[in-house]
Amino acid sequence: MLELSSDRQRQLVADVSHELRNPLASLRAQLEVALTHPGDNTGPLLRGSVDEVDRLSQLVDELLTLARLDEGVLSLHLGHVDLDDLALLHADRLRANGRVEVSVAGVGAARVLGDEAHLTRVVANLADNAERHAVRRVAFAVSSHGDRVRLSVTDDGPGIPPRDRERVFERFVRLDSARAHEGTGAGLGLAIVRGIVQAHDGTVWVEDGAPGARFVVELPLVVADEAGTERSGPPVGATTARRVRAH
Repeated sequence: MLELSSDRQRQLVADVSHELRNPLASLRAQLEVALTHPGDNTGPLLRGSVDEVDRLSQLVDELLTLARLDEGVLSLHLGHVDLDDLALLHADRLRANGRVEVSVAGVGAARVLGDEAHLTRVVANLADNAERHAVRRVAFAVSSHGDRVRLSVTDDGPGIPPRDRERVFERFVRLDSARAHEGTGAGLGLAIVRGIVQAHDGTVWVEDGAPGARFVVELPLVVADEAGTERSGPPVGATTARRVRAH
């Protein structure tokens, strides 16, 4: 076990070093040009530098989240979260980006008990992943299935072969396919999705989108007892810690 943990740490350090190298080199080159030619149309260079800083900030934020997941416990501030509202929020964001058509025809009302900030990140990461790989269309759906709520985000891209549908949730994975990592992200978003979903007693998997890929998240539904009181797990407003399995 200790040897496995040590190997994973070494691999993580190697992967992080690789991911940081390119944006840092690009940032340094742009700043050096701006210093060499001050006032000489440096606006585009500075904007490029800001983009690289944003990319580095996102990577650092993702690594901090994964570090917390690696500790085995993630603190959740629990409250009622309307999963349909989160889906509609990020559908609107993708529409505003203007790169893909967006459908919300399958979005129905559904409420879960969870940490709104963490669940927002789950939907955001799935939306970004779908937009990145879609040819022209992304579809959101939210529905209830018994005592579970199911969220799906589907793209019409090249899809994911069955043999790779577990691997995509690993860190820094690069598939040998048309969905390979393209430098637009560090390859950590889906690993974070799985960790957060598991912390909410949920599951996440990939299906054939026919065409494309469909990412499905299933979480416990907030249900009402005979007195009309909604219930699902600890009281609303409670802060709890859930043990998760790192990937």
